[in-house]
Amino acid sequence: MNGALVFSPLLGWPLVAVAGAVALLIAGLALWRGLAGWGWRALAAAVLTLALANPVVQQETRAALSDIVVVVVDRSASQRIGGRAAQTDAALAHLQSQIAALPNTELRLVEVSDAQSNDSDGGTRLLTVLSDTLAEEPAARVAGIILLTDGRVHDVDINPQLPAPTHIVLTGQPDDWDRRLIVRNAPAFAILDEPIRLTLRIDDQGAAPQTDSVPLTIAIDGGEPMRFTVPVGRDIELPVTLPHGGMNVLQFETPAAEGELTDRNNAAVVQINGVRDRLRVMLVSGEPHAGERTWRNLLKSDPAVDLVHFTILRPSDAVDPTPTEELALIAFPTRELFVDKINDFDLIIFDRDRRRGLVPDDYMQNVANYVRNGGAVLVSTGPEFAGAESIARSPLAQVLPARPSGQVFDGAFRPQLTELGQRHPVTAGLPALSGVDEDGNPLWGHWLRLLDVKPTDSAEVVMSDESGHPLLVLDRAGEGRVALLSSDQAWLWARGFEGGGPQNEFLRRLAHWLMKEPDLEEEALWAEPQGQQMRVIRRTMEDAAPPVTITLPDGSTATVTPTEVAPGRFESLWTAPEAGLYRLTDGTLEAVIAVGPAAPREFEQTIATADILSPLTTPTGGGTLAASDSMPDVRTVRANQTAFGPDWIGITPRDVARVTSLQTSPVLAAWAWLLIAAGLMLIGWLREGRRGGAKP
Repeated sequence: MNGALVFSPLLGWPLVAVAGAVALLIAGLALWRGLAGWGWRALAAAVLTLALANPVVQQETRAALSDIVVVVVDRSASQRIGGRAAQTDAALAHLQSQIAALPNTELRLVEVSDAQSNDSDGGTRLLTVLSDTLAEEPAARVAGIILLTDGRVHDVDINPQLPAPTHIVLTGQPDDWDRRLIVRNAPAFAILDEPIRLTLRIDDQGAAPQTDSVPLTIAIDGGEPMRFTVPVGRDIELPVTLPHGGMNVLQFETPAAEGELTDRNNAAVVQINGVRDRLRVMLVSGEPHAGERTWRNLLKSDPAVDLVHFTILRPSDAVDPTPTEELALIAFPTRELFVDKINDFDLIIFDRDRRRGLVPDDYMQNVANYVRNGGAVLVSTGPEFAGAESIARSPLAQVLPARPSGQVFDGAFRPQLTELGQRHPVTAGLPALSGVDEDGNPLWGHWLRLLDVKPTDSAEVVMSDESGHPLLVLDRAGEGRVALLSSDQAWLWARGFEGGGPQNEFLRRLAHWLMKEPDLEEEALWAEPQGQQMRVIRRTMEDAAPPVTITLPDGSTATVTPTEVAPGRFESLWTAPEAGLYRLTDGTLEAVIAVGPAAPREFEQTIATADILSPLTTPTGGGTLAASDSMPDVRTVRANQTAFGPDWIGITPRDVARVTSLQTSPVLAAWAWLLIAAGLMLIGWLREGRRGGAKP
């Protein structure tokens, strides 16, 4: 019980003040005039003013509240190495028993795990969790805070307000040591066939034994590792040449040493995208025509393309008196292009070219051999392809994906994707770039001419007209690739005729498929990391995708079956249990993917330390005790006293209570106040009567 005198004015404090002021003024006036009994009347006015102030007695019934001790337990990845998990469990059990033995004290237990990080590499967010916990508890009841951790936290910028002595119970051993591999410099992109220099470093932390050098292996896409011996504690520059275009996954690893805390930071994974330095393209236009500039503009718009373009302005047998040296900008270097430097080109385009004797058959045979050896040829045809001068009658026909029938269709037609073309990466998804009508047909403008061609047995027809005549035919010849576009009307899309079409994307994909761009392979398996998840993607020309087996970093396996999300594209979303290198295979194709950061923050620094948290805990009067020395006792201490010792930590009892009931009663009843005031006024009147009023 706890009582107090409080006021609850009947008319509000402003009116009470006015009434008191009037009473005081009248009493002063009576005193100035020397009226008898003025004092009694003043007392009566004071009693009435006090009655208006309404004094009441307030009595509270309180229940004592328990003190709260907040214990934050670090369960992050660095707390699961070197026996720290068992050490943490033992320390926690001891603290729970100590706090349970304290009178009127309860425990608030909070655990911090990696999953509470805001991103896949958030590290230990211990202070964030502590701040959120304190926000939910009344600060007046918090008697102490205990942090059970290795001290490796990554959110010291939070700086929470600590209302009570805060202590660190530090896990780990004083003789702990660890070895860490660091990739200091690794580019996101690299030029193929050119060495890049990666900067690595191997550091020993803690009480490490003296070591001058250690072995190091480097594997690309999970292949045969390259082995090196590198020094410890120094930056090392290693030259690496990427073996292929597209994503290259490089894994660096040094073997685990006896006695080190963990080998999780002995490896690092880097993903580097291999790109070609310059793409060399030769464009041979057989004659000037409306679509010639379409090819030139497309290729010149790409800064990575070196274009060599020749246009045959007139045939050699044309009747024209203009001297050749005045007509040609430069002499057509036939032998240099088709013999000496043909293998320097990544792509050769014949745009409405015909046999005129400028390129002998021996040179066209070189082009066919160039394709078989890994080159790429694109033939864009016009009416000349169906005639006697067709390049299909040259040795190049050995690698062409189709032969002309001799028939030319002059008339409007709308390009269509074949069933195969809806799956092929060159043409898949093109209708979506321009929209489709109610029947799902692309809203593309008409072309006005088409040559009838007969595809070879191995060729793939991915585009046609409405009647099924082949428009775009693709094929492989030896190690190379070849494509034939049986119309010279693609430029109509570029001009926006009848709304045009996705001409730039269409021709870009076609050219890059011919040059073996990895992103445009028909049969492909890859994975895209999304935090701790990976999206497994299988592209195929078949109707179904086989199951994919995933090999985890620890050697165990998991199987996923991708489902079709678009024609020819199958996907499956899978959650990876840990960061590291994952290998995928469906029995035919293989892929390698790195999940999570190359060097997780939890394993950047693994030696336990109180240096990070001490600037926060020391001002509260708290201290640091090592769990490896002894389990600390928990004691109660008064405020502003030292709250820790060699083997104990202290909490400050708060003695906080909660009001369970509140009773109020007036000091006097209203009639009593009036009776007292009337009595005082009567005395004053009698006093005045005896003295006979005021003095003369």
